[in-house]
Amino acid sequence: MPSIVLRVRLVNGDHLDVTYEESAAADEDEVVEHAVAALVDDAGLLRCRHGERVVVLYARGVAAMEVAPRGAVL
Repeated sequence: MPSIVLRVRLVNGDHLDVTYEESAAADEDEVVEHAVAALVDDAGLLRCRHGERVVVLYARGVAAMEVAPRGAVL
Protein backbone atom coordinates (compact mmCIF):
# COMPACT_ATOMS: atom_id res chain seq x y z
CA MET A 1 0.00 0.00 0.00
CA PRO A 2 1.70 3.23 -1.11
CA SER A 3 1.97 6.00 1.46
CA ILE A 4 3.23 9.57 1.53
CA VAL A 5 4.18 12.00 4.25
CA LEU A 6 2.40 15.34 4.13
CA ARG A 7 3.26 18.56 5.89
CA VAL A 8 -0.08 20.27 6.32
CA ARG A 9 -0.32 23.97 7.14
CA LEU A 10 -3.58 24.75 8.89
CA VAL A 11 -5.53 27.98 8.47
CA ASN A 12 -4.46 29.12 11.95
CA GLY A 13 -0.77 28.95 10.90
CA ASP A 14 0.17 25.72 12.70
CA HIS A 15 1.62 22.81 10.76
CA LEU A 16 1.29 19.07 11.18
CA ASP A 17 3.22 16.17 9.63
CA VAL A 18 1.01 13.18 8.81
CA THR A 19 1.22 9.93 6.85
CA TYR A 20 -1.47 9.25 4.25
CA GLU A 21 -1.98 5.78 2.72
CA GLU A 22 -4.16 4.86 -0.21
CA SER A 23 -4.89 1.20 -0.94
CA ALA A 24 -6.46 1.84 -4.35
CA ALA A 25 -3.39 3.68 -5.69
CA ALA A 26 -0.61 1.99 -7.63
CA ASP A 27 2.20 4.44 -6.86
CA GLU A 28 3.05 7.56 -4.84
CA ASP A 29 1.98 9.94 -7.62
CA GLU A 30 -1.54 8.52 -7.52
CA VAL A 31 -1.59 8.86 -3.71
CA VAL A 32 -0.72 12.55 -4.06
CA GLU A 33 -3.48 13.02 -6.65
CA HIS A 34 -6.05 11.32 -4.39
CA ALA A 35 -5.03 13.51 -1.43
CA VAL A 36 -5.32 16.70 -3.48
CA ALA A 37 -8.63 15.62 -4.99
CA ALA A 38 -10.06 14.88 -1.53
CA LEU A 39 -9.18 18.36 -0.26
CA VAL A 40 -10.48 20.31 -3.27
CA ASP A 41 -14.03 20.44 -1.93
CA ASP A 42 -14.87 22.18 1.37
CA ALA A 43 -16.57 18.98 2.53
CA GLY A 44 -13.50 16.85 1.70
CA LEU A 45 -11.48 14.99 4.30
CA LEU A 46 -8.43 12.74 4.63
CA ARG A 47 -7.86 10.01 7.19
CA CYS A 48 -4.17 10.12 8.11
CA ARG A 49 -1.80 8.98 10.84
CA HIS A 50 0.26 11.13 13.16
CA GLY A 51 2.48 8.66 14.96
CA GLU A 52 0.11 6.06 16.43
CA ARG A 53 -2.96 8.32 16.21
CA VAL A 54 -5.52 8.47 13.45
CA VAL A 55 -6.16 12.07 12.40
CA VAL A 56 -8.97 13.32 10.17
CA LEU A 57 -8.08 16.44 8.18
CA TYR A 58 -11.02 18.52 6.99
CA ALA A 59 -10.44 20.54 3.81
CA ARG A 60 -11.82 23.78 5.25
CA GLY A 61 -9.06 23.76 7.91
CA VAL A 62 -6.15 23.15 5.51
CA ALA A 63 -4.39 26.19 4.06
CA ALA A 64 -1.55 24.35 2.26
CA MET A 65 -0.16 20.87 1.81
CA GLU A 66 3.43 19.89 1.03
CA VAL A 67 4.56 16.40 0.04
CA ALA A 68 7.77 15.37 1.76
CA PRO A 69 10.04 13.54 -0.70
CA ARG A 70 12.06 11.85 2.04
CA GLY A 71 9.51 12.01 4.81
CA ALA A 72 8.96 14.55 7.52
CA VAL A 73 9.85 13.98 11.14
CA LEU A 74 6.83 12.39 12.82
